[in-house]
Amino acid sequence: MSARLNAFGQPIGPALPDWTPRPLPPRTPMEGRTCRVAPLDPDAHTSDLFATYGAAPDRRGWTYLGDELPESETAYRARIETMAASRDPLFHAILDRVSGTALGIASYLRIDPGNGVIEVGHLHFGPRLQRVPAATEAMALMMARVFELGYRRYEWKCDSLNAPSRAAALRYGFTFEGIFRNAVVVKGRSRDTAWFSITDAEWPRVRAGFAAWLDPGNFDGDGRQRRGLAELRAEAG
Repeated sequence: MSARLNAFGQPIGPALPDWTPRPLPPRTPMEGRTCRVAPLDPDAHTSDLFATYGAAPDRRGWTYLGDELPESETAYRARIETMAASRDPLFHAILDRVSGTALGIASYLRIDPGNGVIEVGHLHFGPRLQRVPAATEAMALMMARVFELGYRRYEWKCDSLNAPSRAAALRYGFTFEGIFRNAVVVKGRSRDTAWFSITDAEWPRVRAGFAAWLDPGNFDGDGRQRRGLAELRAEAG
């Protein structure tokens, strides 16, 4: 609860006397050691993404998304063209640092410069991007851009039944805020939505945890982590 009171003795939130609306995220790449996060480009990314999603052993990765993988690359390109033209959501491809191959998609959405809030979503990691450092680094890069632009709140939302997404949010340092019941209709199903967030006050600790986890020294010769992200984040706090 806030300790500030107005003239009527009512509690009010902290003052933000210098607050101004934040800039929109730029359409420029984010460079990491293991990955590159670049604005979605139909010419550069359609074939890679269609191939990586098609290489999955089944379609379970689409269960909690709002669409399905088209049957042809031509149809998928039409979808990518629409996505790439969007300003909100602002879609990005996650690329392998060495080969430049597009391995997944992520976006900023519900971009609210006036209140300093952005959500990350439309996450879809292909098989080669799952459970590898590049996936974590991509999320760290996107988060860093938001807070470096001066935003106050970074959101993650998912189907409440999507256990892997909920676990990922907690691993990345988001705080669970609750369930919005009957929030949306997806693919003819009712969806309860789980809400998570990170605030600007929490970002320094989260950032330090990412830096320690992504350090090459945190991985053995077989690429296995020596210490977990949550452990390193807690130590940074």
